[in-house]
Amino acid sequence: MMSRFRHIAALLAVWFALPGCAPVGPDFVKPDSIENPEWTDQSREEFQFEPQDQVEWWQLFNDPVLNNLISLAHQNNNNVRVAGLRVLEARAILGIATGNLYPQSQAMFGDATAIQASESNANTSGGGDLQFTQYNIGVGAAWELDFWGRFRRGIEAADAGLLASIASYDDTLVLLTAQVADTYAVMRATQEQLKISRDNVVLQQRSYDIVEVMFRYGASNELDVQQAQAQLLGTQASIPGLEITLAQSRNALSTLLGQPPGNMDSLVAGVAAIPSIPDKILVGVPADMLRQRPDVRQAELLAIAQNAQVGVATANLYPSFSISGTLGLSAAGNTNTTSTGDSGFSELFRPESLTYSIGPSFVWPFLNYGRIKNNIRVEDARLQQALIQYRETVIQAAREVEDSMVAFTGRLAQDEILAKGVIASQRSTDLSLLRYKEGFADYQRVLDSQQSLFSQQQRYVTNKGDAVRSLIALYRALGGGWQIHDGSFVDEASRAQMEERVDWGDYLEADRSNIRESDSAPDE
Repeated sequence: MMSRFRHIAALLAVWFALPGCAPVGPDFVKPDSIENPEWTDQSREEFQFEPQDQVEWWQLFNDPVLNNLISLAHQNNNNVRVAGLRVLEARAILGIATGNLYPQSQAMFGDATAIQASESNANTSGGGDLQFTQYNIGVGAAWELDFWGRFRRGIEAADAGLLASIASYDDTLVLLTAQVADTYAVMRATQEQLKISRDNVVLQQRSYDIVEVMFRYGASNELDVQQAQAQLLGTQASIPGLEITLAQSRNALSTLLGQPPGNMDSLVAGVAAIPSIPDKILVGVPADMLRQRPDVRQAELLAIAQNAQVGVATANLYPSFSISGTLGLSAAGNTNTTSTGDSGFSELFRPESLTYSIGPSFVWPFLNYGRIKNNIRVEDARLQQALIQYRETVIQAAREVEDSMVAFTGRLAQDEILAKGVIASQRSTDLSLLRYKEGFADYQRVLDSQQSLFSQQQRYVTNKGDAVRSLIALYRALGGGWQIHDGSFVDEASRAQMEERVDWGDYLEADRSNIRESDSAPDE
């Protein structure tokens, strides 16, 4: 017996040494950087191009209402909550992958089976027990050793998937912040357009009253009255459309804040002004964008995960080595009056009832190489797709920054021109009405000047709002804002519900600073 145990121990010692081999498959090589060292147009005085982080960029607008809305959105937005739960999902998947390094099958077993053998079978005439109950109890385990690194590559893929889910969460924060700021800018621009429309209604109503009085006293004609009324009605007709846009923008803000459409008055109270543009725009350099943008990091991490999948598929070319064994107790309880020996349930716990089996095995699918190799090709093609997608993500990110910079600088140039146009139109309106009342000009000049004033004011406000939105798009393209996250991925309400349903261990407490270290070993 001792000799047999020594032989098994020596065999297992060799077997345990097998997992030390390096994993098969390619090691990931980070794609070459393809960004330009600087932006295309760095001559604009509005921009600062020194390396810097875009963290709380919305604070540059110096708008307390906007700051509060963004804070509430970060806390309550449902898309952010779902993205955080996907991080937990990815962490649990990593735990499953990590557990594959350890014995994959570990189970206790037990059974009690009543047996009645046929007396008509051969070799049953010697007085053997034909009716008895078989009792078995024990434990069993099976362990496929990670000789070729298949499980380690699986952990590598799951780990990259976890980090990719965190990058996706960060990207959700970036997009949410930009959406809140953009919707807020639309709302404020619409409010200002409404004010302009109502002011022009008052102005045109006064002109209509003047020409209507002059018509009654014979100093004007009906054509002037009808033209004045038509212009007034046209301006009044613009108000309902703007009110629709205002209501829809408020509803959109409510949704972004994770609440049903409702009364937003208390949250958006204050001066209904378009956020002011800061004097200096912090743009940084292209390298900052690659480091900050979560979607770029996510694309790289997905490529890392897919690279590991190539290794997982490659490991299937080689034999898999396993160790399996059982340790248990077995005894039979005789239900016949003629028993061939001591038997019964009590016999199950005697030393003589001990049973065990242990030993190595291997499986080598050497006739399936066509399917395995084609599966490797499938995974490698997906890897190449992921690498190209990473390159495309970087290119698109750079394009978004460049487009936003061009749009912003163009809007600023338009702003200066349109501001002068508003001043000129206001002066023209005053002069034309004065000359009409003095009899030196016809009413058409008044109509033209008032229409021009209304149009110039609307264009000016629209362009001013678009300039702010272009700046918001620029900061979104630069990828700033996610850095303020406190590290927790689950809100308190979800945490309470999940803890009530399932034992989550410390998963709900982990933050991004220790999430990888805490996942290096399986649950006990």
